[in-house]
Amino acid sequence: MNKSEKNQAIDALVAEIDSSPNFYLTDISTLNAEDTYKLRSICFKRDVKLHVVKNTLLRKALERASADYDQLYPVLKGSTSIMFTETGNVPAKLIKEFRKKSSRPLLKGAWVGEGVFIGDDSLNVLENIKSKNELIADIIALLQSPAKNVISGLQTPGRNLAGILKTLSEKGA
Repeated sequence: MNKSEKNQAIDALVAEIDSSPNFYLTDISTLNAEDTYKLRSICFKRDVKLHVVKNTLLRKALERASADYDQLYPVLKGSTSIMFTETGNVPAKLIKEFRKKSSRPLLKGAWVGEGVFIGDDSLNVLENIKSKNELIADIIALLQSPAKNVISGLQTPGRNLAGILKTLSEKGA
């Protein structure tokens, strides 16, 4: 790869990093061709882009990118692949599911919601991060809850009052 090709690769990585709100750095080095194909297929189905990258090119791309990724530099050792996603918890769920049948991929680090997560032990935390749509659904449910309680409260006394009047009318007759 000549210098011009390296610069093009770095520029492409910078564009991808700047346009993606979340990415995971993983190690898929011991996967055979068949398992790598399966992993790529699952990633494609879940709208996750998976690229194997050279650490030196990725580091230069991270240095040129718009955010500060200094904390991720120490994990750029050995084999590295990068997973780009719009939804922060999808790759974590994907990795955990895939590892039921394989020992890889291993999580080296992640940038999710402008936060840095280092190490494979962060996988459980990342899996439980809620997506934007999940948070919106939770907020809507919270906003609807008081209204439902008020409506329920207004309906209950009406039923009780009607029952009391019916009982009184039956006793009086």
